[in-house]
Amino acid sequence: MKVTIRYFDGCPNWQVAETRMREALLATGAEAEVACELVETQEEAEGLQFAGSPTILLDGADPFPAETQSFGLTCRVYRTEAGNEGSPSVQQLIHALGR
Repeated sequence: MKVTIRYFDGCPNWQVAETRMREALLATGAEAEVACELVETQEEAEGLQFAGSPTILLDGADPFPAETQSFGLTCRVYRTEAGNEGSPSVQQLIHALGR
């Protein structure tokens, strides 16, 4: 499996997402390559259909489909069991890895 974490420079949450993803991988025993991918321009964001930072892709698919169809260099919000956060929770990532 390949995990890609897309983010924009200055995003305060992409490193939290990476840490939580690594915790989820350890918890599940899943083997995966984790790559962090910087999105630098609005044009690139639109071309990638970048729904905000951080966006996590599992083998190229977003397990947390965005509720919006706008793309750009914006922060992404995830609904977690603790409320709205800038990254999915470890439990949500474990669930996504199990699909």
